[in-house]
Amino acid sequence: MSASKTKPSSRKHLSRNDAPLGVPRLSLIIPAHNEEAYLPRLLDTVDDARAQYLCRSEAVEVVVADNASTDSTRHVARRRGCRLVYVEKRIIAAVRNAGASVARGQLFAFVDADARIHPDTFNAIDCALATGKVVAGATGVKLERMSLGIAVAYMIMVPMVWATGMDTGVVFCRRKDFETVGGYNEGRLFAEDVQFLMDLKRLGRIRRQKLTRVTSAKAIASARKFDKYGDWHYVWMMFRSLYWLLLSPCSLDKFALTYWYDNHTAVHRIGGHKADHTRKGEPSG
Repeated sequence: MSASKTKPSSRKHLSRNDAPLGVPRLSLIIPAHNEEAYLPRLLDTVDDARAQYLCRSEAVEVVVADNASTDSTRHVARRRGCRLVYVEKRIIAAVRNAGASVARGQLFAFVDADARIHPDTFNAIDCALATGKVVAGATGVKLERMSLGIAVAYMIMVPMVWATGMDTGVVFCRRKDFETVGGYNEGRLFAEDVQFLMDLKRLGRIRRQKLTRVTSAKAIASARKFDKYGDWHYVWMMFRSLYWLLLSPCSLDKFALTYWYDNHTAVHRIGGHKADHTRKGEPSG
């Protein structure tokens, strides 16, 4: 089935919170490696969205999956009342899965620690999934700053979003569907989010459900990669990545280690069970 774009959330589809008292309806899962500078501003926007959630603010739990941080990320999460899980394995898919493993909500949402979310995020997600016509989706993003180079990179990506229906930002699905597809593929260094949505899209096709884009609640994406590598770097990177993918996959992996993992030597290419790399989630005290 083709993807759709969800218009501003229709409250008639908003689900009542049928979770038991004290059990969250929605879990927002945040992977975080050394994010002490960015996590507080994300959590500020999460607080705003929780306050506007019509199922009540306590129906949202925030899970921070601390990926072997060496800064104060863990302490920031504790101070802000987040549920916390420690993940040693430096694979982003494993970090997302570890967060999901301790999450208690019926609905799952995933967002990067350097993003900021829209105040209507949780209402929009709930409305989209409550229709029964949607298997999963994403909010899409706006960039926190713009330039010619960033705009060109953005425009290159737009046709791919339109063609596949797969977007970024806050990615969401039902817990049971996350479990059905097996979560994120921990064998991938990158593009695990693309495969995850592809897996959900295939699942939805069986049930005549579709992916959706909740563009009324776009997240704000950080421009820190552009700040670090230059505003045109993403354009050149996409063309080089295509070349590496076809002719030199090892070069693509080496690039991924530098670009997404800061050449971290502890990255495990083929992971053991995630229980070997996590410990139980612990509510902030």
